[in-house]
Amino acid sequence: MLIALASLNPSWENKTENLLACGQHFRKAKSLNAELIIFPEMTLTGFSMNIGVTAEEKDSSPTFNSFSELSSKYKIGVVYGVVFRQNLKATNNAIFLNKSGEIIGLYKKIHPFSFSGEDKYFEGGEEILSVSFGSLRIGVTICYDLRFPEIYSALGVTSDLIINIANWPEKRIEHWITLLKARAIENQVFIAGVNRIGNDQNSLDYVRSSIVVKPNGDVLEPKFSIGNLDIFEIDQSFISKLRSQFSTTQDRRPDLYKRIL
Repeated sequence: MLIALASLNPSWENKTENLLACGQHFRKAKSLNAELIIFPEMTLTGFSMNIGVTAEEKDSSPTFNSFSELSSKYKIGVVYGVVFRQNLKATNNAIFLNKSGEIIGLYKKIHPFSFSGEDKYFEGGEEILSVSFGSLRIGVTICYDLRFPEIYSALGVTSDLIINIANWPEKRIEHWITLLKARAIENQVFIAGVNRIGNDQNSLDYVRSSIVVKPNGDVLEPKFSIGNLDIFEIDQSFISKLRSQFSTTQDRRPDLYKRIL
């Protein structure tokens, strides 16, 4: 399967402008026969705590309607980030749409980034997400989740590919690369990390670092690149081949881990 990773440089809290940029990425992805396109965390706003501006009602989300139209128009599945209101706070979400623009998965970020104060404005989710898309089973996570291997161990049981959509700054980019590789190696699955670029109103800089890591820890080379869009081929047979040669996941002891964590 061909998947597209869009390293978006979002205009701060400007949903209209960012949606136009996303539409261009859809067109590029379609021209290269991608079946799935993935955008960074909080796709149309950047990583903003201003939930009065960014948050939408889940059941009447303009962002959902826009991505649904793009997905059905180009016949490409999509994973994107959006903020929904929840009581007095909000949730940081990743939405998975199929090629018809229908929702097949909604994931609420389990781990708000307390170091930046995200937990003051956002409620953490309680459920992991893994969905079937084409021939693949795909798990979804968001940014700071990457630092918590337990949810990846759970997703790795049934997933061929686990996605992380992020706003991960340049000053900690070595952590980003290292953790993406670790999550792939320890679970023997493909990991796709989709990060933004540019800079934001928090005076943070971001560098191009969207990658796919193979189940053996090697970074996969893109088949095509156009501007800030990279196309990768996910070969599901690589997983079974690797595990037949060197399998490790069967030696896990989850019952013990539950007792000692």
